[in-house]
Amino acid sequence: MERRTIVTLPNAISFSRLFLALGFVIFDGTWQRTWLILAAGATDFLDGWAARHGNSSTVAGALIDPIADRVFVLTAVSAFLVGGLLSTLQYFIFLSRDIMTAVGFVVARFIPGLTAAAFRARMLGKTVTTLQLATLIAVLQFPQFTVPLIALVGTLSAVSIVDYTLALSRARARARRASS
Repeated sequence: MERRTIVTLPNAISFSRLFLALGFVIFDGTWQRTWLILAAGATDFLDGWAARHGNSSTVAGALIDPIADRVFVLTAVSAFLVGGLLSTLQYFIFLSRDIMTAVGFVVARFIPGLTAAAFRARMLGKTVTTLQLATLIAVLQFPQFTVPLIALVGTLSAVSIVDYTLALSRARARARRASS
């Protein structure tokens, strides 16, 4: 990944999720919100595809993409909580991976030997994000599946947290060996 300008097509696609999040607050129709979720999922795929295939991966893009994902999901889940479509417990289960990842990121910044490269996206994390988007659609279109899907999000989030923790632990061990 090279250090280049922040203004790239993949980064613009990622930034678009911030506007989709705003749309989620402005529009409250079931189908309007469903299309916003689908658009967010599509942009999440497209930004990565464009970065890889256009050879335009950037350090900034590696930060913008997950932040845009989290802002969209947080906005949507918060709207569902305020609108009574999710309970407070469901809200926190839904966001458990995001909360723990944020806490872990902050804590790890204070641990010597960890670098930003250790915080790359992992397949399990991408799976949780995809499941989160599918669950958001289910809340709107198939509410009878909300409870089991949130339970699955919570379970996969816990596994993802362990996966991230192990990856960071391995990165820290490699950094220690390299500096010895």
